[in-house]
Amino acid sequence: MSAVAPSRTAPVPAAPAAWRGWLPRWEIGAGLVLVVGFAALALAGPALFDVDPRYVRLDARLLPPLSEGHTLGTDQLGRDLLARLLAGLRWSLATALCATLLAFAIGTTLGLLAARGDSWLATAIRQVTAFAQSFPVFVLAVSLVAVLGNGFVAVVAILGLVTWPVFCRVVIAEAGSLLAREYVLAAGMLQMSPWRLYTRHVLPGLLPSLSVLLAFHFGDMLIAESALSFLGIGAPLGSSTWGSMLSESRAYLVSAPWLLLVPAAAVVLLVTAANLLGDGLRRRYQ
Repeated sequence: MSAVAPSRTAPVPAAPAAWRGWLPRWEIGAGLVLVVGFAALALAGPALFDVDPRYVRLDARLLPPLSEGHTLGTDQLGRDLLARLLAGLRWSLATALCATLLAFAIGTTLGLLAARGDSWLATAIRQVTAFAQSFPVFVLAVSLVAVLGNGFVAVVAILGLVTWPVFCRVVIAEAGSLLAREYVLAAGMLQMSPWRLYTRHVLPGLLPSLSVLLAFHFGDMLIAESALSFLGIGAPLGSSTWGSMLSESRAYLVSAPWLLLVPAAAVVLLVTAANLLGDGLRRRYQ
């Protein structure tokens, strides 16, 4: 009985496990490309497209896209939609990013303080976090506008102050689990200072969860800022924001649908980019 001849086609060797872990997921790549692309447009927009988004030209009202030098058309006052879209992009990116970082800083700091031991401070932080999360975020944000007023600083402060409990709850749970591990307990028994214990053992363990949460939270802040602008609060009156553009387009849904489609597509695309990045990071760290 003859032996079976070996196959001439050698199998393609699989990537080593160590390298497979570093291969980026397509969601991370797509999200990064979109977010970086939007950020580049926000930074380079004024230099590449030098048109005042507030310039009114009544003889060029409601021009459709690709007409008379207006790539995306004009609005009901003859203002260029592309110029307004880029101005709204700078506002939305800056507001969402600063609000996310503020919520991250407050929530992470309080979460680390509450995760260590059962002191009165830890108990108080847990109670305040639970109390803050019992309020509807958007209703609380709208209420705070009456106290802090409009403007960039006010919107960032409002969104950061009403959303920090999300980070705090995650840090409390994750840091509490990390502090109970044997190598962290051993480091504490060796009289390692709390600062060194957190920076060397706790914070690196929190990075996967916090990076995923940061990406998703950034998308949530984009939606929240657009919703506030849609209601006419948050941004100063007359500002070119995506929410205000969506609000103004309601009266022209049939006669000029591009007034709605342009800012709506921008919001959806940027939020999708943030969610793709967050989903890719989540799957990467699973």
